Order: sequence, then C-alpha cells, then structure tokens
Amino acid sequence: MNLESIPRQELADIVRRMPKAELHIHIEGSLEPELIFAMARKNGIELAYPSIEALRAAYAFTDLQSFLDIYYAGAGVLQTEEDFFDMAWSYLNRAKADNVIHSEIFFDPQTHTARGVPFATVINGLDRAVQRGREELGISASLILCFLRHLSEADAFATLEQALPFRDKFIGVGLDSGERGNPPEKFATVFARCRELGLRRVAHAGEEGPASYISDALDLLQAERIDHGVRCLEDPQLVCRLAAERIALTVCPLSNVKLAVFPDLGRHNLARLLAAGIVATINSDDPAYFGGYLNENFAATFEALPELGAREAYQLARNSFEASFVPDQIRQGWIAGLDAFFAGCCGGR
Repeated sequence: MNLESIPRQELADIVRRMPKAELHIHIEGSLEPELIFAMARKNGIELAYPSIEALRAAYAFTDLQSFLDIYYAGAGVLQTEEDFFDMAWSYLNRAKADNVIHSEIFFDPQTHTARGVPFATVINGLDRAVQRGREELGISASLILCFLRHLSEADAFATLEQALPFRDKFIGVGLDSGERGNPPEKFATVFARCRELGLRRVAHAGEEGPASYISDALDLLQAERIDHGVRCLEDPQLVCRLAAERIALTVCPLSNVKLAVFPDLGRHNLARLLAAGIVATINSDDPAYFGGYLNENFAATFEALPELGAREAYQLARNSFEASFVPDQIRQGWIAGLDAFFAGCCGGR
C-alpha cells in the first residue's frame, strides 16, 4: 500500500470510516448529562445541578481530581441493572457509529458497591449490553474490572472476591482513579493474585504520575498494557523498553487536554510516541466529560498535529488491534480487514 499517496484532505474521512478498536473507555464516563437527568428522575435522586446545561457547564476541570469529584457524583444515579444496561448500550451504539469493531470497557464496581448497589447488579447490566451488542450490532466487547487506587488494597481484594462468581463476564483488571499519592506498588499483592487467576492486567500510569509509575506498573503489577503513559518520554530507557517489548499505550488526547496534561492538542506528544516505535493507540477515556467519543478524538488530533498522516492513521488502527486481548486468529482477521480498507483508500495510487 502506498499510504503516502493518500491526500491529506481525505484523512478526516478515512479516520472516521476505518475499522478500529477502543481499549480505554470508562463506561461510567460515557454517562451523558441527558441520561444522568433521566435516571435521576426515574430513581428519585436530587441532583446538585438544576439543569442539563448547568451540569455541562460544570465540566471545566483543572486536573484529574476536579474531574473525579463530578464523575463519582454523576455515577450516583446508577441504581438498577437496567441503568447499567442502558449506559453501556448507549455507548456501544456510539462506538458502532464510529466504526469501532472491538471495545475493552472499564468499569468501577467500588464506585457502586460503596453506595449499596450489589456487584451483581453492576456486572449483569453491563454484560447484558455486551451480549446484545454482539448479537444486534456485530460489535465485539469485553469488560475489565478496575480497582480504585485512592482506596486500599484490602478494598480491592474484597472487590475481587465479589467478582469471582462472575469470572466469565470479565477478562481482566485495571487500576484507575487519582495517581497522586497512589503508586502502583500499593496494589502489587492483589495484582499478583489476579495474575494467578489468569486475568489480563492493565494499569493507568504516567498521566499525572511520573514515568517511574509506568516502570513500576510493568515490574510490580506485571501490567500487559499501560493506560495513558504519555509521560514515558521523560525516561529514554523506558521509551526503548516500551518499543522493544511492544507494550501498548492507550492514549486519550482530548482527555489529556481537558485535564491539563497538555495545554492544547497541538502540543500533544502522540506523534513523538509513534516516531519512537511505541505501540500507541487513540481512545476516548471518559467521552461524556471530555468532549468526544473515539472519532472526535481522531479528528481533533489529526487536525492539530499536521505531522500525522495516512501512515500514522493506519498504524494507530493496527496498534489498537494488536494490543487487544483477543485470540490471534481474530486479531489477524481484523488486521486483514484494515489492510483491505486502506488498500481501497489507495485505489490505483
């Protein structure tokens, strides 16, 4: 494929239409204000904001913690299995519209069990949406249970025990919430147990935390993929390691700007990550709060970074498939479909 022959003016359409996977999406972060208000009315919950517009206006975050405060408050409207189904079903339809053919969806059970919502209510609602998405939308999806790092490891262990009866409904574990003061080592023992259980392992690191948190997530948690990881460029040896070991980073451009990790998209380091040979991917993180789902992240990033062209678009999509936790035969089928798509874009060029 002669990817350099594809004119730049065609890129916006190409990144929108190309098949892709999403590997960093917090399902609670897809809860749109309209759905928050609808669930609040249904469940008799009084919100701190008088209107949808007032809630949207509150999405002016200065850092990760200011976002988390409103994120956890919004999740409080989720009460029933149907609520969790509706939230995930809404996301899956948006993903389908963005030509996402596979999604690995994070969920935060501790956010809900702490409010008295049973673990079964959470995962059964999400799983029902995943199954329906596969049957009706033809979209592949899996669930990844995330531990909240601002809570204790004992709390994480308790959550894992609650989850084990539902082992067939999730494929792995992750680590999210505020990095500051919550290093990977805090969860080394529970991740070791997850490894014994055969669960896949990912961890947020190197977003607000230093590059050393990325190394620690790899060494102490045996993480197979790093969520965010954009601060890896502060450590040249780590960059070499990530590239050599093909450890994927699930980068979230609009999120990074919204939470002031970068001042604007034009100064994002995604192009440098790719140039360094790192398996970087583009994802939406918490799209209801950060201004866009997957295609909006692609479109805005390619518009802001002129050094990204058709070759990088192809590489980002291919990386998303390569980094997915699926059997190799399925992965190769997706890559073959991606190759066919780009061959069609090149035409006779």
